[in-house]
Amino acid sequence: MANNKSAKKRILTNERNRLKNRLYKSSVKTLTKSFFKYLEVYKSSKSLEDNQKVKKTLNSIYSLIDKGTKRNVFHKNTAARKKAQLAGYLKVVEI
Repeated sequence: MANNKSAKKRILTNERNRLKNRLYKSSVKTLTKSFFKYLEVYKSSKSLEDNQKVKKTLNSIYSLIDKGTKRNVFHKNTAARKKAQLAGYLKVVEI
């Protein structure tokens, strides 16, 4: 346990930051799972409606990743890697 006032403050700050980081990371993971689900549907149907769902989900993921990067949840290279991988999965299906 913390022995002085500043250490106690750091514990509170770290807990607050941990919860904020967890929000971004879990949201990105959840949206990524739904992206892959929509991608499988689009792969089999090739309909315009399913394509729009996939792209809308991808834009949401990009937005969350960028906001997380701005708030130092993700490192900029990690964010770029995640975005490039997702774009690559979509590109393979569209070909």
